Amino acid sequence: MTEPLVLSELRDPGILLITLNRPDQLNAWGADMAAEFFTIVDAAIADPAVRVIVVTGAGKGFCAGASMTALNEIRDNPAEGAGPATGDRPVTDLASLPKPIIAAINGAVAGVGLSMALFCDLRFTTTTAKFTTSFARRGLIAEYGSSWMLPRLVGTARAMDLLLSGRVITGAEAAVMGLVNAATEPDALIDHVLAYATDLAENGCPTSWSIMKQQVLADADRPLDQATAVAIDLMNASVTRPDFQEGVQSFLDRRPPAFAPYSPQGA
Repeated sequence: MTEPLVLSELRDPGILLITLNRPDQLNAWGADMAAEFFTIVDAAIADPAVRVIVVTGAGKGFCAGASMTALNEIRDNPAEGAGPATGDRPVTDLASLPKPIIAAINGAVAGVGLSMALFCDLRFTTTTAKFTTSFARRGLIAEYGSSWMLPRLVGTARAMDLLLSGRVITGAEAAVMGLVNAATEPDALIDHVLAYATDLAENGCPTSWSIMKQQVLADADRPLDQATAVAIDLMNASVTRPDFQEGVQSFLDRRPPAFAPYSPQGA
């Protein structure tokens, strides 16, 4: 049997560990991997047992961009665009999904792989992982919304540096510039990320997460007065939900909260 290109494992207390599984090519991206990846992600969003999603790579890489098969297919059929070779669903979709998605960047990350990591909610890496946009060195542009997200994470000057030069930076430098939340020693990454995800799963409210993700995206283009007005309406709605009662009571009882799983109706 052919080995799956994407593996998944549900761990307590509700963490789905997704592993890109093309290690011989540093988990290079293609339409085949994209289809498997989003099938698993969509199932995780619908599964009440899954509270937090962690994405990492098998072997030495996270995702080194488009596979050579995909690149050659695009080069041979430029009129068709990149979609048929790399997947018609953009990685930017990750930002709009209601559950927290964490990238555990264990090694090389480039191109569309970097774009995917940018649109995860949180990013952790190793000090030695290698990052590059690579677009300028392949005659391409800042794809999949990276020109929108990268300046929001690291500022315009640093985003221009990374995009125009296509230079390689380490995970340590990525942490200094704010591209990732933290960088660990290589053998500590997964344990660190799973501990963080466990804290989220045990103590965070899934409905609150889904609404806050929407707020952060929408407020990026709203003036302050509009963002404040929306937040007041959302806050007024939140205090009517059972989650608020549970959050207060669990604090008074000095116990972990027992929030309900995410439900579209609850949000």
